[in-house]
Amino acid sequence: MPLFRLSKSLDFPPAWLARSDGLLCIGGDLSPKRLLLAYKNGIFPWFSKNEPILWWSPDPRLILFPKNIKISKSLKKKINKNIYSITVNKAFEQTIRSCAKPRKKKHEGTWLVDEMVDSYIKLHTLGYAHSIETWRENKLVGGLYGICLGKSFFGESMFSFENDASKIALVALSNHLKKQGFDLIDCQVTTNHLLSMGAVEISRNSFLDIILESVKKKEDINIWNQNISLELN
Repeated sequence: MPLFRLSKSLDFPPAWLARSDGLLCIGGDLSPKRLLLAYKNGIFPWFSKNEPILWWSPDPRLILFPKNIKISKSLKKKINKNIYSITVNKAFEQTIRSCAKPRKKKHEGTWLVDEMVDSYIKLHTLGYAHSIETWRENKLVGGLYGICLGKSFFGESMFSFENDASKIALVALSNHLKKQGFDLIDCQVTTNHLLSMGAVEISRNSFLDIILESVKKKEDINIWNQNISLELN
């Protein structure tokens, strides 16, 4: 498949035209309108420092149905200690900047360059990007963030300063979205970490079919009120 180059016009080639590695197109910008259009069409940006903006739509796609979240015995035991509290949108900027920090233990850099961080902070102020935070003793120890459109949550990144802190945030998010009748959590690309928590691979076409209708559904914006606390059980 060819690699498409975006122009200034606000559009994308069909996601099913992506290359075998999932790369669809290059260029464009990270404006809120373009980002939202991308997610509605099963596309997301992913690039590193000194690279142009790259847009992806992998096949297969990793997703998590909220009702299918798996909690290991060890994680359940940790949750039952009741030492963590979970909040929504209380510290979005702190969460995304924590996600952007290099993974020192794995000797990895980060794909969350400053341009990306600024763009998702804009989406947060517009009410589309949300964070789930894990706290212990009033200290932020883990969390995740993503984009909500209709009844789909497009997960972007997670971080942990303590073991299992991001997993706890994902459990809380899944429980929350299950109660709200959400269709799926998009996990984008496959990792053993997410597979162990109940995520499954589906074809890109199946994913596109689901979100085509899911993003059109009415969303209750009150579920992202920063004054609420999420339950882990």
